[in-house]
Amino acid sequence: MNHTLLHGLKIKLEDAEGSWVDELPFILLSYQMTPKEPTHETPFNLCYGAEAMGCLSALPHFLPRLPPLSCISPRPFSASAGNELRNSKPYSAAGTSATHNFDLPHPSPPPVATDIKAIPTVTAPLPRKKVLIPIAYGTEEMEAVILVDVLRRAGAEVTVASVEPQLEVETSGGIRLVADTFITSCFNQIFDLIALPGGMPGSARLRDCELLQKITSKQAQEKRLYGAICAAPAVTLLPWGLLRKKRTTGHPAFMDKLPTFWAVKSNIQVSGELTTSRGPGTTFDFALSLVQQLFCESVSEEVRGLLTLNASEDHSRKHEFNKVEWSVDHVPHALIPVANGSQEIEVVTIVDILRRAKISVVIASVEKSLRILASQGTKIIADESIDMAAESTYDLIILPGDVSGLDRLNKSKVLKKLLKEQELAGRIYGAICSSPALMQKQGLLKESDASIMKKQDKRATARHSVINKLKSKLLNGSGVVIDGKIITGSGLTTVTDFALAIVSKFFGHTRAKSVAEGIVFEYPRT
Repeated sequence: MNHTLLHGLKIKLEDAEGSWVDELPFILLSYQMTPKEPTHETPFNLCYGAEAMGCLSALPHFLPRLPPLSCISPRPFSASAGNELRNSKPYSAAGTSATHNFDLPHPSPPPVATDIKAIPTVTAPLPRKKVLIPIAYGTEEMEAVILVDVLRRAGAEVTVASVEPQLEVETSGGIRLVADTFITSCFNQIFDLIALPGGMPGSARLRDCELLQKITSKQAQEKRLYGAICAAPAVTLLPWGLLRKKRTTGHPAFMDKLPTFWAVKSNIQVSGELTTSRGPGTTFDFALSLVQQLFCESVSEEVRGLLTLNASEDHSRKHEFNKVEWSVDHVPHALIPVANGSQEIEVVTIVDILRRAKISVVIASVEKSLRILASQGTKIIADESIDMAAESTYDLIILPGDVSGLDRLNKSKVLKKLLKEQELAGRIYGAICSSPALMQKQGLLKESDASIMKKQDKRATARHSVINKLKSKLLNGSGVVIDGKIITGSGLTTVTDFALAIVSKFFGHTRAKSVAEGIVFEYPRT
């Protein structure tokens, strides 16, 4: 909380000319009465069991004094409210000459109005930033899903719109996503940001959608934020005339199609309202840059922390112990079981990268339906049910994370049987994020030591929130840990390293590096 308040004060001081004493009460109050993303409750309500109340006559005078919460909370005030705030006068309570004191270091019950009917002051939902992410047949799935996930974590209202005749869209890597709506329903809406994922032929199909062109052109004309990544800057925005006099970057394979003078070889390029980026491997930075522009730096840093992107650079990306070969004499066959609540970034990234490396991957649903609602609201269509998947044998089984999805995976008797058979057969299995906890419950993080006739803990890593619950020899700070034929990962932003480590074990470093270059991801030389 102190960091949030200090950041809010720093911004306000520029306009208050150093009168921080006058600004502090309103920053404190706005913090206390703004719903927070994890609980959807205000701190005030959590303390008193009710929302703050205020006088109707005082409301018009007080609301303009609230600071713009785009720099304090993921649910921001509008820009107009922020402008009113900068030009407002200190508020005095109606009927009195004393300045209202909202600085309450030790909370006390809220005041009750006696002369005028008391009403809730800030309990109504505040306007949320609206974001449009269009998708098409052949859209790059990592880019689309990471954008949706990160922007929703920041508090934006994200609409995924299909430019195809159907809501179900097959992406460039074969994963099927379900859009929230059709692009036709977005034509008369105003969006704070439009972000175009790349991929081929997805970028070309976005380009050929006349309705999307009109929506995005209007966005640019009215000086609202828009962005594109990978092939989309060159294939989609350039033909629309939306790159004129704009410094632009894009996927290395499409850089020669950009105007030479304006093309920039950088992972992120911001030029006025336009932001462009290079590929799947730069999507996290692209999304966080959009969050910073849409909200503010503090919100971007908060989301970065949730994604564990602030890990120390001296932490090793991968540790390996008890090294064994993973080679097989056929195309490796992998199973990714999923459930409602599974982490979509992990599912999509692992599947996309493994398929790029020519590993045969099956996404299997443990639910009654093949349609999965992932943890941040992305809708994924599994390839088949876990019952059907259980009829085959797999060289590799990987469990995606997120606690809600993990609970549902843990209830699948079929999956538990598959994992036990995988262990007994000496085949490869692994987990990422919170899922190593499920492996531990099943006794899959142990190994037999014939010399001392007892089970020994395998080395592993996991998400910080569950790492203390594991009994294995944990390597805190490692993104990926391989111990024999078991692989674990800490999740989310380490998932690319996790998937590439699998590719490297099956095919060698050269194949993994080639896949990394294709997604514009910095991969270690050795």
